[in-house]
Amino acid sequence: MPLLDTFGRLHDNLRISVTDRCNIRCFYCMPEHDVRFVPRAEILHFEEVERFVRIAVQLGVKKLRITGGEPLVRKDLPVLVRKLSGIEGIQDIALTTNGVLLADQAQALYDAGLQRINVHLDTLDRERFKQITRRDDFDRVMAGIEACLRIGYKTIKINAVAVKDLVEPDIVPLARFGREHGIEIRYIEFMPLDAQGLWLRDKVLLADRMLEMLSTEICPLEPIPDPDPRAPATEYRFTDGIGTVGFIASVSKPFCLNCNRIRLTADGKLRYCLFAVDETDVKTALRDGSTDEEIIQIIRETVRQKWIGHEINTAKFVPPPRPMYAIGG
Repeated sequence: MPLLDTFGRLHDNLRISVTDRCNIRCFYCMPEHDVRFVPRAEILHFEEVERFVRIAVQLGVKKLRITGGEPLVRKDLPVLVRKLSGIEGIQDIALTTNGVLLADQAQALYDAGLQRINVHLDTLDRERFKQITRRDDFDRVMAGIEACLRIGYKTIKINAVAVKDLVEPDIVPLARFGREHGIEIRYIEFMPLDAQGLWLRDKVLLADRMLEMLSTEICPLEPIPDPDPRAPATEYRFTDGIGTVGFIASVSKPFCLNCNRIRLTADGKLRYCLFAVDETDVKTALRDGSTDEEIIQIIRETVRQKWIGHEINTAKFVPPPRPMYAIGG
């Protein structure tokens, strides 16, 4: 039976966090100091992740995305990618990374079966990069992107978080960079997932405003025809035929009704939504001898509990008790 929730949404996309640790400190995600990480003994082993994916495939999961924290700080990550790419039924494996360690690992990941990569980069300005990330690693991120272009990844995208009154100068240069290199830029509205409670709705640079900026300063944009209705980004192409951009408008235009994703945290919790308040323990089942059928029932029950949406734009919204880096991007 397909993995359906009570609203009829089909789930075939699994996001897997392999660590909650990160080697940069973006202000909208993590504190600069005294970050509390999950003890390493509580992090799922590669064999446990592989077993969970093999079970999930039986329920129709066919797309995987590896996330963190920063997934490239997890030792021997290409070993996991190779394990997952060898599972019959998996059609697509992608990775989201901040790119700092990417230049050294891009080839091994590609050889292991990684097909698509998203690099988190909010700005092409070194000083603003340092302001946002609290680290001076801009050159290393650019080297990682260059390595992926040289190797020939099927798809390379850049994810840029849009914080109002900060990144306006970066919107157009990023798009021009994408047009020049064949990289889709995805602008992500600032979401209430930070560890310090800094989010305010009036700090969100809205997708419509960014669309207006790009159309005015580069050239008009038009929606890409026949879009995937379950994709998180609304995609546009420049009318001169050079390049595409996407907008993940989780605040202004939530896509909850089309969501097809479930999430496995690094410490073995299953979540039906990035913003979920509750999560289901599967690590215990993976470690206590539970059968595949018992784990299947855990997955089905979690999906059955999925809500209609996160309600960011209502008084009912409650931020998740864990920040983004602890959940998985």
